[in-house]
Amino acid sequence: MKKTCHGSCHCGAVRFAAEIDLAAPSLRCNCSYCLKIRCWASQVPPTAFRLLAGEADLSEYRFGAGRERHYFCRHCGVRLFGRGDSARSGPFVGIGVNCLDDASAAELARVPVTFVDGLHDEWNVPPQETRHL
Repeated sequence: MKKTCHGSCHCGAVRFAAEIDLAAPSLRCNCSYCLKIRCWASQVPPTAFRLLAGEADLSEYRFGAGRERHYFCRHCGVRLFGRGDSARSGPFVGIGVNCLDDASAAELARVPVTFVDGLHDEWNVPPQETRHL
């Protein structure tokens, strides 16, 4: 069931709202970037995401082929969301689940996690080891 969730960075300069189904699988990836930031993302269509404040406070990071744009607060460094367009899922916004302010600890604990092997570009197969993700 979708609900409107609000999120922010640590310092509060950047805020967003998104229509998210917290019962839908979220993603944990083992690619070089996601591993370093311990990314935990829920994908939503771009129309389900609204940046409420802080557009000027965002910095963007791209790597590899540069297809996905990762946004973080230039003040506190928190990565809030990313935007991409993949052959697998089409256009999406990857919301940092850990940035959701109004989801309770109990709700977050129930969010299903799907592990993906982005390191080897095997998106339909989980990596052999996931305990560190």
